[in-house]
Amino acid sequence: MVARKKKRAAREAEERLPSPPGYSAIPVKFSEKQQASHSLYVREHSVREGAKSTWPKKRTLFVLNVPPYCTEACLSRLFSRCGSVQSVELQAKPDLAESPKEPSSKFFDPKPIPGFQVAHVVFQKPGGVVAALALKGPLLISTESHPVKTGVHKWISEYADSVLDPEALRAEVDTFMEAYDQKMAEEEAKAKEEEGVPDEEGWVKVTRRGRRSALPRTEAANLRVLEKEKRKRARKELLNFYAWQHRETKMEHLAQLRKKFEEDKQRLELMRAQRKFRPY
Repeated sequence: MVARKKKRAAREAEERLPSPPGYSAIPVKFSEKQQASHSLYVREHSVREGAKSTWPKKRTLFVLNVPPYCTEACLSRLFSRCGSVQSVELQAKPDLAESPKEPSSKFFDPKPIPGFQVAHVVFQKPGGVVAALALKGPLLISTESHPVKTGVHKWISEYADSVLDPEALRAEVDTFMEAYDQKMAEEEAKAKEEEGVPDEEGWVKVTRRGRRSALPRTEAANLRVLEKEKRKRARKELLNFYAWQHRETKMEHLAQLRKKFEEDKQRLELMRAQRKFRPY
């Protein structure tokens, strides 16, 4: 009995741990069987004076210390008792700007963020933030109606999700490519409208739209390329012949110079032998 009271007192003391300045602590538990609780630290989202933020004022709740097993759906369910939740976004670290939301995909969603995270919970009305700051808890992340899979059940579910349906994947890729082609067509049309139009400072933006795109080769084009390569090889052989002839000419010229040098040496020796001393 004494030991149970001590555990309860320790648990209550843990739940009453001091919060960071400006934050309120909300104790959460993974399930009813869990005795120890985990604390979420929340406050109303605000930025410094002069800083810009795309998160709506008075309606955004900033949450710290979100555990890895707590998903966006779990946070939306936990805070839905405070008011209608418009959106929930998890991030690895705080960011002033709201990240661009792309259409969710079953096949191409990014990998989940490992470790603890931060979250921005946007309510439909400002009263949701006020009610969330007044929550006492503890809140349950995994319930009978909304269980969170862990352990072997989680691995089995992840493996089942990893087996893709080829037809569904093809449809997803076709949808993505249609959206991409439409986006590129809009950008090209916009660039065509702005081509040659000077900006406020009088500068004209130069693009690469004027370059001719490469055309696929036909049979006649392939024959022309082969004929060009053949002429190139013939010219190279001719140039090699002239180089060989030029080398032979240089060798003959060097041989003639050596021969003339030897003849001049012999003539000089003969002149030295015929030289006589004539004092008078």
